[in-house]
Amino acid sequence: MDTSAAADAVADFEPHRRYLQGLAYRMLGSWAEAEDMVQDAWLRWRDVDRSQVATPRAFLSRTVTRLCLDHLKSARARREEYVGPWLPEPLPDAASYQAPGAGEIAHDLSVALMLALERLSALERAAFLLHDVFDMPFSEIALTLDRNEAACRQLAARARSRVREARPRYAVTEQDGERIAAAFWQACRAGDVDALRGLLAQDAVLHADGGGKKLAVFKPILGSDRIARFFAGLSSKRGGQFLDAVVTRLNGMPGVLATEIDGLPRSTTLEVRDGRITAIYIVRNPDKLRHVAALAPPPSAPRDDAEPR
Repeated sequence: MDTSAAADAVADFEPHRRYLQGLAYRMLGSWAEAEDMVQDAWLRWRDVDRSQVATPRAFLSRTVTRLCLDHLKSARARREEYVGPWLPEPLPDAASYQAPGAGEIAHDLSVALMLALERLSALERAAFLLHDVFDMPFSEIALTLDRNEAACRQLAARARSRVREARPRYAVTEQDGERIAAAFWQACRAGDVDALRGLLAQDAVLHADGGGKKLAVFKPILGSDRIARFFAGLSSKRGGQFLDAVVTRLNGMPGVLATEIDGLPRSTTLEVRDGRITAIYIVRNPDKLRHVAALAPPPSAPRDDAEPR
């Protein structure tokens, strides 16, 4: 490929990169794997006869979707061998990867939605995302999935009903979310059981993902009292000590990125309803945090204060 053709290929591809990254992340739940899929799509785009491509975005969407479907075949086997609960990799700046669909689901990258997508079959996930989130007509989806339109409609319909049952139906303002996340982290660091109980909904649930690389609870912890006592006990142990922390937004939700005593990052994402925390998602697996490590506070020296920045 000569220099001019290479420049044209880049110019035609780059406007779609974030769109494709958002699609691949929703399909796989992994930022690193999504980047690989988009890079593979670029290699195919670079080598294709682009004069025969009527709509670049449709072509690239089909390419990324098929790459993700192929990848999921092996990923399923790896997930079955995964040590402990599996959570999606945390996504900072989620607003940059919102999809063009008009519905609320198009703008939702919450952990609850990502877990709901994970419970779908690969074809259900693809049909739902391409139609409901990325506005692709069923005629194009049929070509992408190598199914007829009626089958694709059924796949999307089944997925839609399951997703609507599972995803949150509420939102918290960015300001309120930041306030709640800061108060939560302060209470965790202080081991303040009463403060934690006051922040948690009575039926709150805690999920944690260590991937066998870091210690994490293997089963969800249910109820505000048990969760509060868990964090209070953790605050006096090495696993509950941190060098620093910063309040941020992850998957469009309030959260905290912290640097643990060993210098590795930890993400905590909070689901909030009516001013109370209903779900906590902790990722400790360092393999899932490489893309956010630079956003966590740099490891310098342990801080005595409990206030996240």
